[in-house]
Amino acid sequence: MFSLFLSRKHVPFGVFLFAMDYRIVSADEAARLIHHGDVVGFSGFTAAGCPKEVPSAIARRAEQLHAQGEPFRISVITGASSGDAMDGALARADAVALRLPYQNVADMRKAINEGRVNYTDLHLSEVAQQLRYGFLPRPRVAIVEASSITSRGEIVPTYGVGILPTICQLAETIIVELNVAVPEALRGLHDIAELADPPHRREIPIYTPSERIGRDCVRVNPSKIACVVVTDRTTEVAAFHETDEVTARIAQNVATFLENEMHNGRIPQQFLPVQSGVGNIANAILKDLGNSPIVPPFEMYTEVIQDSVIDLIKWGRIRIASGSSLTCSPKKIEEILASLEFFRPRLVLRPTEYSNSPEVIRRLGIISINTALEADLSGAVNSSHVLGRRMMNGIGGSCDFTRNAYLSIFTTPSTAKGGAVSCIVPMVSHQDHSEHSVKVLVTEYGVADLRGLSPRQRAERIISHCAHPDYRPLLHDYLARCPKGHTPFDLAHCFDFHQAFATQGDMRKV
Repeated sequence: MFSLFLSRKHVPFGVFLFAMDYRIVSADEAARLIHHGDVVGFSGFTAAGCPKEVPSAIARRAEQLHAQGEPFRISVITGASSGDAMDGALARADAVALRLPYQNVADMRKAINEGRVNYTDLHLSEVAQQLRYGFLPRPRVAIVEASSITSRGEIVPTYGVGILPTICQLAETIIVELNVAVPEALRGLHDIAELADPPHRREIPIYTPSERIGRDCVRVNPSKIACVVVTDRTTEVAAFHETDEVTARIAQNVATFLENEMHNGRIPQQFLPVQSGVGNIANAILKDLGNSPIVPPFEMYTEVIQDSVIDLIKWGRIRIASGSSLTCSPKKIEEILASLEFFRPRLVLRPTEYSNSPEVIRRLGIISINTALEADLSGAVNSSHVLGRRMMNGIGGSCDFTRNAYLSIFTTPSTAKGGAVSCIVPMVSHQDHSEHSVKVLVTEYGVADLRGLSPRQRAERIISHCAHPDYRPLLHDYLARCPKGHTPFDLAHCFDFHQAFATQGDMRKV
């Protein structure tokens, strides 16, 4: 019966070792353990490490029950975003009542913005502790993807950790999705530790990105593991696009700025650990830093490890990368697995409470580089909402790093929608990061170093260094009309750009 659930001929020997210890079922059988109204915690961080078979089966169960006129909706809690097999399938099946803390799948985004899913946007570093404190609904079931599992209840994650230790601790029932496409040899890549709650919390003893302070697995009471679903599905992480001209110019501007900071003694000559957000701009920036003749080999202490990081590790330009997930394309995952002994000492995967810890970020002196949807003349950043009301993805971990970084940098193209939208506006339509947290703003046109400037000085520098030439006169006009005061701000006209786009489809028609 065991072989019925496998689609590959060569199964790791360890799979057979646990076969007699746990009940092996199909994904559809496992899905029947989930009931309407349940709070379900899922492993993973981005699409990396997320279960795939069981969430898809839950979606099918929801559709069947809905067709019979029965309700079925659950609350979904994860470490960050997930893949289409989870968020996409569940959203299309109208199976989600509450989603937190972050998402980036189109169908889930649509359901949130249409009001069909209640969405709570949270700082990623706080999710696990808010669950333990009882601030968030406690998961009854945890569904976790594993690369291996032992009869002693040792669960070894795959490519993402997120809030895995906490949901396993809190859940009454654990469903393990064993992914035999991931080798058991992955064990040793993870550093799994769990924080004590106040008033018993102690310092986190991480003093370098390479420091390991925990176990290589999550330990649970074996009796909590209700069943195991065996799968061989590969990662859902898509390959990144080629760098375009705008992205390349932004990346070069960031690299040149950091080189100058080293030259002027504001960054140590040995450089500092880097955190980088997700996406093509982040990949391009890391490549430019890696190719810099001035920046020495450096370390990363981040949440997401992407394709460019793997290349730079191979080339000796990144010494070690610590994060919560390997959000790499299938091709890069194959490269890692083919040279696992080389990468094992150079990659560390941690729970989000550690990868995004404000304490550790402040101690290590992180250079944080994140992406803005829009920035305003004060330097405040909107990283989550379009026109102030439509959720894009969420705040994610950007604030964890921005507020505590040695140096916080935000990047954005100067325009979007073919120039109809200026990403530099009089006032952001939704604020995620205030001017007190954003130290440097970068577009393809230049770098606005905002440190030590007054509000009016910041506004003038952002316009002259970052705004698109088409919008500079409009922004200067706004600035000139602002009433006198410490901060240039015109209540009557601060959202004119957004109003022009909403009514006429082009901010230039303000």
